[in-house]
Amino acid sequence: MDVEILARIQFAATVSFHYIYPPLSIGLGFIMVLFESLYLIKKEDLYRDLAKFWTKIFALIFGIGVVTGIVMEFEFGTNWATYSAYVGDIFGSALAAEGIFAFALESGFLGILIFGWNRVGPVLHWISTLGVFLGSMFSAVWIVVANSWQQTPSGFKIVGEGLNARAEITDFCQMVFNPSSVDRLLHVWSGAFLSGAFLVISVHAYFLYKKKYEIASNKALKIAFSVAFIVSLTQLFTGHKSADGVAVNQPAKLAALEGHYKKNAAADLYILGWVDQKNEKVFGLKVPGGLSFLLHQNFKKPVKGLHAFAADERPKQINAIFQFYHLMVAIGMSIILLASIGLYWIFRKSSWQPKWWLFLLMFSVFLPQVANQAGWFAAEMGRQPWVVYGLLKTSDALSASVSSQQVLFSLILFSIIYIVLFMLFIYLLNKKIKHGMYTEESIDSRPKQDNMSNWQNI
Repeated sequence: MDVEILARIQFAATVSFHYIYPPLSIGLGFIMVLFESLYLIKKEDLYRDLAKFWTKIFALIFGIGVVTGIVMEFEFGTNWATYSAYVGDIFGSALAAEGIFAFALESGFLGILIFGWNRVGPVLHWISTLGVFLGSMFSAVWIVVANSWQQTPSGFKIVGEGLNARAEITDFCQMVFNPSSVDRLLHVWSGAFLSGAFLVISVHAYFLYKKKYEIASNKALKIAFSVAFIVSLTQLFTGHKSADGVAVNQPAKLAALEGHYKKNAAADLYILGWVDQKNEKVFGLKVPGGLSFLLHQNFKKPVKGLHAFAADERPKQINAIFQFYHLMVAIGMSIILLASIGLYWIFRKSSWQPKWWLFLLMFSVFLPQVANQAGWFAAEMGRQPWVVYGLLKTSDALSASVSSQQVLFSLILFSIIYIVLFMLFIYLLNKKIKHGMYTEESIDSRPKQDNMSNWQNI
């Protein structure tokens, strides 16, 4: 197989596996801050117990996320040496900023968060939880900035020629606030909050299904569903804003997302469909002129199609991009519906919830994860054939000396390691969930806490 395809598959596999964990860290960190804030305000031990339980799961997620993220930096040097030399000054500054402003903050407070429950006061522990959460948020900032610069480069100049050419920062603020970074960051944050909220929803739905920790689980569901409902609507807005930016800065990608081929014509909005790339047609359920309306508030306004771009300067896998994008949108709308129903149900006067509903919620944790992955696949595949949009093609970014056999061997090796890591993660996560919220000692010390009347309301 071609070395470029193998190198792309390897990096996609590495990033996809790693990206399971950072959104969970961000979203779960936010929920933990809410739990501890309610504990400080209401002085009710239930919220502290919830925070302690989720801290154990957060530590597991954080640990695997750090380990799997390091591998990507090595791949830049092994498979993408030309790319590394070309964007090293810019990408390196963003990664350095992540280490200074994000990872140091996150890891600095992590020890207090995990081990400080009985060693520091509740206010200091709340500060440590907030610090870890903010650190994870800032980490996303710099990673998204680096990736967004590849999508919409700005604040730089090219020095050198040929193989010695490289991008050099001329305006750091312009590089950070490039045309797509803010919209994409808000969209990524929203997806992360949903990931954390639905993990909490899934686990506490399981507890209710098993008739365990009913008071605590109902309160956790109220908080998680409130977050999910608000953020799901925010996600809709940030997604639309991001699409508007793509229309201006990466029109070829936008055309690929909707399978729009005509050079300059009104563009339809597809609810679902299939792209016949050979005949350059899309079959499916559509809103005629819908994309034109979303972009220009006019159903007949022309939108640039794929034929407006040279064949070697537009994406190739149009159907795959189309499917990933529409999968993300479909799941996003499903999350809004699910969060709306859940919010209504959990805030009813009766705390009873049917078994089928709880069973459905147990599997809802997969929705934001699949949507996050699909969105990134659509974004990265839609950028092709460019690794730095309009400046450096993916085919020119490879290491000159790496062979397909070497990449294939490392791909197989990493795949085996990641499968083992994922199985270990699922095993440990399942063990912590089944262990439950309380140890035997805490049950003995608070034998009737799930029946206390003063815990009936938030």
